[in-house]
Amino acid sequence: MIVPLLRASSISKSFSGVQALKSVSFELLEGEVHALVGENGAGKSTLIKTITGAVTADSGTLEVRGTPVLHNNPAIAKSLGIAAIYQQPSMFPDLSVAENIALALEAGSAWRRVNWKERNRRAIELIERIGASIDPHRRVSTLSMPEQQIVEIARAIGAEAKILIMDEPTASLTDREVDNLFQIISRLRGEGAGVVYISHRLEEISTVADRVTVLRDGETVATRPREQIDKAALIEMMVGREIASVYPKREVAKGHVAIELRNVCNRAAGLRNISLSVRSGEILGIAGLVGSGRTELAETIFGLMPADSGEIAIGGVLARVSSPARAIRLGVGYVPEDRRRHGVILELPISSNASLATLNRVSRYGMIDAGQECALASGYFDRLRIKAPSIHSETGALSGGNQQKVALCRWLAIEPKVLILDEPTQGVDVGSKSEIHALMMDLAARGLAIIMISSELPEILGMSDRIAVMHQGTIAGILSREEATQPKILSLALGHVPDGHLN
Repeated sequence: MIVPLLRASSISKSFSGVQALKSVSFELLEGEVHALVGENGAGKSTLIKTITGAVTADSGTLEVRGTPVLHNNPAIAKSLGIAAIYQQPSMFPDLSVAENIALALEAGSAWRRVNWKERNRRAIELIERIGASIDPHRRVSTLSMPEQQIVEIARAIGAEAKILIMDEPTASLTDREVDNLFQIISRLRGEGAGVVYISHRLEEISTVADRVTVLRDGETVATRPREQIDKAALIEMMVGREIASVYPKREVAKGHVAIELRNVCNRAAGLRNISLSVRSGEILGIAGLVGSGRTELAETIFGLMPADSGEIAIGGVLARVSSPARAIRLGVGYVPEDRRRHGVILELPISSNASLATLNRVSRYGMIDAGQECALASGYFDRLRIKAPSIHSETGALSGGNQQKVALCRWLAIEPKVLILDEPTQGVDVGSKSEIHALMMDLAARGLAIIMISSELPEILGMSDRIAVMHQGTIAGILSREEATQPKILSLALGHVPDGHLN
């Protein structure tokens, strides 16, 4: 009989009367990648917190290598070889790579002498063990997201972790970086580690997972071998209903040119000779590798980093977008990539977040009119079908998909002509993703010009009317919906212009 590395049996947990987990069971074998999927709020995070000891289950049992874990906590979980690697790595940004790794591995008194040579050697050894190369002296704040994840994995390996939990590990990665991560996972499997893999990117599941467990409303729906489940069936199990299309693209009449950039340059942002246009009713996708200048382009259009030269015309009129306040007055809205840091204020209620960009509409004599603010928020609360008890609910308590809808409220309230969406569905479940895409189509049908930046090529291909591909701070090419394919987009993103391609 095979003894699992990890077995959770009949785990239940409630918070203030709300049942987060209802008799959930899950197991992980040696050398296995077991995907855990479900919509936001399905119970994935609570189950992971129970396994890592951050939360104590109300009932149920947890076993590691056949031995019951009676009183779990983070220290005990770590000693049992359990490590979690989250979407946002939990490291000290102002310390070096070697120091961050050492914090998880070294013990001793505060007055002991540090062997810096040995510390750096150990960091190099662990990073090379997973096939990477990072200078141990580098400050973590200078690392890219993939590099930070590599350091997190190295730290877990150094702590002799054999049960690794990866929570949305590819949310901020390009396709090439995802491939590198999968190679690391393959090495870990070869060494006998088990990986719990959590992702909303269902196309990855068939590539990386051996088995899939689906949670819905805090309960286990099914556990199946990867080859016995397809994407359509997986979606239906996750949401409890069939979703005809995650990308509900439909033909919408295009109007006048809402925004046009002519040879726009921004030295500070690394942008050069950007020329593109977006018509009302059109969704222009912006593709490219991380570092190609996609977000910098959005920030330039929105006035966060004003352009040095070139022209920007909005509604056919030349405009100097010198600041976000100026962009808002011109009818430009911007939903940034990191919604938790820049898109919403987590501590504020939905009503306050919805009015942030239009305070002049809900205030009198410098004071917020609570009635007007609530009226404004209520309209978008219903229109966007935000799942929350009321508009007074704290935004930080919402799921990722609903936080993204609140971020959209803020900018729809200014009644924009142009809306920039940077990674609009990053880290949200498939049900919320479908809802956000449907909302984008509704906005386009009402004449809004949408610029959508995305690292997900299926999203770019599924939702865009045209696709502008960036490479090293400029537009490498623009593809129509009909001619766009993944190979063509990747070729342009890598700086290779396909034969016969016209800008």
